[in-house]
Amino acid sequence: MFDLIKAVVLGILQGLTEFLPISSSAHLRIFPELFGWGDPGAAFTAVVQIGTELAVLIYFRKDIWRIGKAWVLALFKPEWRGSDDARMGWFIIVGSLPIVILGVLLKDIIERDFRNLWIIGTTLIVLGIVLGIADRIGPNTKKIDALTMRDAVLLGAAQAMALIPGVSRSGATISMGRFLGYEREAATRYAFLLAIPAVVGAGLFQLPEIPGGDNAYGWGPTLVGTIVSFLVGYAAIAWLLRYVSTRSYTPFVIYRVLLGSATLILLTAGVLSA
Repeated sequence: MFDLIKAVVLGILQGLTEFLPISSSAHLRIFPELFGWGDPGAAFTAVVQIGTELAVLIYFRKDIWRIGKAWVLALFKPEWRGSDDARMGWFIIVGSLPIVILGVLLKDIIERDFRNLWIIGTTLIVLGIVLGIADRIGPNTKKIDALTMRDAVLLGAAQAMALIPGVSRSGATISMGRFLGYEREAATRYAFLLAIPAVVGAGLFQLPEIPGGDNAYGWGPTLVGTIVSFLVGYAAIAWLLRYVSTRSYTPFVIYRVLLGSATLILLTAGVLSA
């Protein structure tokens, strides 16, 4: 029963933090340790993220259907090959390759070494500062339809950095988008779309680990956590897109630096175990 309660709490945490540029994987590593629950495991983290990506699929269903339809039609009909939606399909595919390839090649290192809290605390601070700089100096001029293949590759490489907990998939992608001059709403929207293949793929890749192995809870609590993360995540998407259309990422930068600093201080004091 207690595992179910923990899974609900972690599902809420995942839903709230997946789309904000503050790293959901860092929160799923730090807070269970702080509560004395221990590490829920990389498998639990990967699978519960499927819930939030299901929220993305539903929220952006019209965009995804339009892009997917145009991409398939462009394979057979030349007149569709220059359309913005068909190009976006290729951008998402190409942009997903870095994180997929590195995720498979570095699986053991990600699950063992990268989940160290010293690394997570440091990346929260460093990438938070990077996000703040990108948001401040990046020209707010490009819309999402200005995306090019070069930018798609760079944004995909940035997303791949999120294999290190604490970086934040959305935070890294948004930072690169802002450096490249994309509007906040455009950078955020593309970050959501680009994350779909990576997160769903990672969750499916980790499914065999759920009955045992690198998962502290098992199927029941993991499923509950995934459902909760979907419900909370859907609300978080709508809120964030409204928020970034008129405001900066500064509150998230401050939060990242504070959380990362607190994590390092608690590690030094022996309150947390790395």
